[in-house]
Amino acid sequence: MAEAAFDTLKAARDLEAAGVEQRQAEAIATAIHDGQGELATKTDIARLETATKADLQAAKADLRADIAGLKVDMLKLAVGIVVANTALTVGLLRAFGGIGQ
Repeated sequence: MAEAAFDTLKAARDLEAAGVEQRQAEAIATAIHDGQGELATKTDIARLETATKADLQAAKADLRADIAGLKVDMLKLAVGIVVANTALTVGLLRAFGGIGQ
């Protein structure tokens, strides 16, 4: 992230013009500069927003693919249950005299 520009000399002069003693003005300006740390710029935030949107789109695509795979698995399971149920019913009917006698 880019460091925001802070003109310590201008800040110190502005403080002096407002009646603050030179040493105090310089110390205040330096403290403000040091306290700012690393700030995000609008460009930094826009870049992160774009990256986050791309990450979310990728996660969404992965999730949709996973859901599609689960649908196929569930369909296979349902067909297997129907086939097994049919086979069991036919077997029971044969065993107890309903079919094939």
